[in-house]
Amino acid sequence: MLELDSKPLYMKILSDLKEKIKSGEYVPEQQLPTEVELAMQYGVSRITSKRALIELEREGMIYRKRGSGSYVKYPEDAVDTAIPNATHPIIAMILPYMATSELDYIKGAHDYLDSKGYYLSIHNSNWKKEKEKEILAKVPKSGLSGIIVYPISTISNIDVINALYWNDYPIVTIDQYFDSLPISSVVSDNFEGGYMTAKRLIELGHERIAFVSSVSIEYRSSVRDRYLGYCKALKDHKMSIDSDLVLTDFYRELSGANAQGFYKSLIAKLRHMKVTALQVEHDHLAVDLLKTALEMGIGVPEQLSIAGFDDHEIARHVEVPLSSVGQDYYSIGRQAAEIIIRRIENADTEQYKIKTPVRWVERESTGPRPNPYTTDLPAVQL
Repeated sequence: MLELDSKPLYMKILSDLKEKIKSGEYVPEQQLPTEVELAMQYGVSRITSKRALIELEREGMIYRKRGSGSYVKYPEDAVDTAIPNATHPIIAMILPYMATSELDYIKGAHDYLDSKGYYLSIHNSNWKKEKEKEILAKVPKSGLSGIIVYPISTISNIDVINALYWNDYPIVTIDQYFDSLPISSVVSDNFEGGYMTAKRLIELGHERIAFVSSVSIEYRSSVRDRYLGYCKALKDHKMSIDSDLVLTDFYRELSGANAQGFYKSLIAKLRHMKVTALQVEHDHLAVDLLKTALEMGIGVPEQLSIAGFDDHEIARHVEVPLSSVGQDYYSIGRQAAEIIIRRIENADTEQYKIKTPVRWVERESTGPRPNPYTTDLPAVQL
């Protein structure tokens, strides 16, 4: 269920179950293995095994009893009573990629939808604008009941999302929101996360704090809000906002072997501007910068503090565990599902803008400002 590649894992389970039913290994009215049993047997997640059973039911080969399990249908029943795709209660979730946090989005939405008798279908845009647009256009035509979408950007595919809204198709965004469209959203309080990060670095004595993002500030609402939180914290502490210390929109420079040289150049530039702390837009970029600093012989946090955002699993296992901002992905997924169901079942057209709380997670990558500041830097090979 987690990937839309050429051979999804759920397809393996689906194919095996169909073959066993057709061969008579599983006979009519026989109970199939449960989601948990299939997950253990195939070494996959329960979400993946559940997807296989959902697809088998959609093809009319089994029926499911809530709280009991899945059972093989008689062949004539399979032909006569298969549920048409166009009327099946399925909600699509479109994600830009799959990682630990995305599984929590899925689990939150799944748990609520399952309690309401809906199924969840997962689609991966793989950070590609055209792929996202294709999925957004295809889902309503496939008869699915609504869309929960994590947009790749809040400046992309506005046309198709706008069309869905004006056609009264149930849609809600997670992680990001569209200022220009009256569409419901459930996001983390990114402004507060940006604020608490900068505030903590200021409390540690840092006065030269850089804000670093590989994409532009306007590209995603999440990045913009984190940046605005950073600015507000500096202002509240009577510190000027130096545009030279805001480095963004350099993702094009990070292709292949060029990335390492670019990171070294960026860190060297910031160090020469007497920067002692980096507030980084997300954990993966923060970890790359942290590793580069260590390779350059720069102590973290002794010479340079680094903080990320998201509290991904990677933050806990890097050489110097990364301070970060944690998000409640499960709650975001669940609340988005609640909005979709209210829209479908109660004709609730209210626009919801929900922000979920975030938390500061302090680890070893942040510490007091070095004093005195040293400008002795190792040579940088670009």
